[in-house]
Amino acid sequence: MGCLVRLGCLMVLAIAAVIGWFTRDRWVPARFLPHAAVSAHAPTWVPLSDSGASRARTALEKLSQPRGPVYQTISGADAASFVFRELAREMPPSTDSIEATVSGDELSMRANVKLSELGGADALGAVGLLGDRERVQFTGTMRVVQPGVGEFQMRDVKVRGLSIPHGMIATLIRRFERGHPPQGVDADALPVPLPAYIGDIRVANGKITLYKNVR
Repeated sequence: MGCLVRLGCLMVLAIAAVIGWFTRDRWVPARFLPHAAVSAHAPTWVPLSDSGASRARTALEKLSQPRGPVYQTISGADAASFVFRELAREMPPSTDSIEATVSGDELSMRANVKLSELGGADALGAVGLLGDRERVQFTGTMRVVQPGVGEFQMRDVKVRGLSIPHGMIATLIRRFERGHPPQGVDADALPVPLPAYIGDIRVANGKITLYKNVR
């Protein structure tokens, strides 16, 4: 009987271990899970689209109405299409394959860029490691600087997945920035034209909320 009891306990423990393994994503902290288990939370990159930019523009137009809503929340994909289409005008001429994503309170844009238009690989501190064209990723936040002007402030810039020192971001921007930025735009940011009636922008949980300037 003792052997049977011990065997039964071992079987229960084995079954519990199997159940625990297959449900580990429910109770094990994400930082302790293997890469395959957390890959589902990776950001979803989407190409910029005319339809997404149009939906964002429609939401903005509702805010312009005197009796319209005081705020509008739009999806990250639509907001990214609207915002980054404006930013794309500031990017080097060789830029193509632009994609965007929104994660938490940050927006990201990535594209293939000819590095010579960014000063070359030596200007990025990666001599011998980069090719003629590389994928460049910009990650940052949005804010309203003044009526009609917003900015995309870059927290991180990656070239082929490697972050460049933050102190180099302002220098990098000046290499391809067209003209002088509007007053109030930070050195590590790109200006974004906005309707003058937008008073504030909040990014959270992959969505963007735009508030009407009610003053």
